[in-house]
Amino acid sequence: MPELMEMGYKEHVHAAAMPCYQTSWLCVFEAVSPYMWSYMGIAFALGISVIGAAWGIFLTGSSIVGGGIKAPRISSKNLVSIIFCEAVAIYGVIMAIIMANKIEGSLIFEVSGKLEPWQAQTMVSGWCLFAVGLSVGFSNLFCGVCVGVSGSGCALADAQRPEMFVKMLIVEIFGSALGLFGVIVGIIQANGATFPKHLG
Repeated sequence: MPELMEMGYKEHVHAAAMPCYQTSWLCVFEAVSPYMWSYMGIAFALGISVIGAAWGIFLTGSSIVGGGIKAPRISSKNLVSIIFCEAVAIYGVIMAIIMANKIEGSLIFEVSGKLEPWQAQTMVSGWCLFAVGLSVGFSNLFCGVCVGVSGSGCALADAQRPEMFVKMLIVEIFGSALGLFGVIVGIIQANGATFPKHLG
């Protein structure tokens, strides 16, 4: 019996001596710097939003060019669809600026056995900004695709029947509101990220 207790004690001491990222998956995420999570969130918010805008412009622009061959009059007024798609990228830029202004640096950040209050606050803020990046990025991605597909249909319908333009424009306006919803929720989420001031 004492031998078993001694073996258990040695295993416990060995586990305690090992780095936490070798004993727990949760600790792997904790060991990643919260500043990296924050900047990854900024990259997702901006990068995925730009992908959504580019995708929408690609879909709409090709239809405007194709439909403009038969009906040149559609080329100018259907540029509204391109503007809606470009607004998606602007949403991403705005959120990236807001998120970047939230970040406050510290001299050093090391995860120890027991977190200090300022360390826990920094980690929560990093995860919060990462979640903001995902929320804004993916909402803008699907918004860009939605506006691109509806704008493509608007251009082709306008080429055939001019009275369809206003009706399809309403559909595009509601589609572009999806990205605005993501920005609003992202701003509310970002208010929960409060980095501690620079520690001397």
